[in-house]
Amino acid sequence: MSKIYIVIPAHNEEKFISKTLDSLVNQSLLPDKLVIVDDNSSDNTNKILKTYVDRYPFIVIVHIRSKEQHLPGSKVINAFNAGLKVLDTDYDILCKFDADLIFPSDYLETVASHFKTDHNVGMAGGFCYISKNKHWELENLTNKDHIRGALKAYRKECFNDINGLTPAMGWDTIDELLAQFYGWSIKTDASLKVKHLKPTGQTYHTSSKLKQGQAFYQIRYGFWLTLIASIKLSILKKQPKLFFDYLQGYFKAVKNRTPYLVTAEQGRFIRKLRWKKIFGKLF
Repeated sequence: MSKIYIVIPAHNEEKFISKTLDSLVNQSLLPDKLVIVDDNSSDNTNKILKTYVDRYPFIVIVHIRSKEQHLPGSKVINAFNAGLKVLDTDYDILCKFDADLIFPSDYLETVASHFKTDHNVGMAGGFCYISKNKHWELENLTNKDHIRGALKAYRKECFNDINGLTPAMGWDTIDELLAQFYGWSIKTDASLKVKHLKPTGQTYHTSSKLKQGQAFYQIRYGFWLTLIASIKLSILKKQPKLFFDYLQGYFKAVKNRTPYLVTAEQGRFIRKLRWKKIFGKLF
């Protein structure tokens, strides 16, 4: 049996956290430990969490106080790392989940089976669906070979190889690129449809628009890959203005000589991998 640990960062999630936890405590394969990190919530999140701790011995609450401003990347990963500190390392699979998801009842069992079947799989996950016109539709913001940051699952050895998660915008791309740098594969499963109750980006601060461009710089994309990625992401989000915000963030990082998040060798691998995928789609 796979030993599964889950860490869920949560900030003012009273509307959704019960649905998320209900879907996890009713899994066909239960997690061995589930840590919810209550990050300075001012609503009833903590009261709701206590009712689950009283009923389920494998659930633990951790309290931290960070800034109210919701900047993608650093805030959520700092909360995740706070939860990680209370866990031991006696696990096979480590999950970082958001607090606004409803998982199908076989989600953990299916993810565990992918790790068991293919020992080269370092990360695995399903896809997020959002409610539109009373129907659940794919939240189509990324390629089908990418696992959304909301529902990451890591093999322990892979998680150790990538040295954990980077507290910066783009962390959920950096982890996959580094996993592949170290020889791991990424497994996405289209049959695992997860309901995302709060669509991505609803709570992001305006400064996050520039941080996306900065992230492209920090993972050593270079100008042309940044240009292509900015065009693609602004189209997917149906916000053309974001293209200019991303480029502004990129050039600001260039000017400020913002520190890179990957080594030069890793950067070369990342660029080669990205160009290979782009040309693979074109030809």
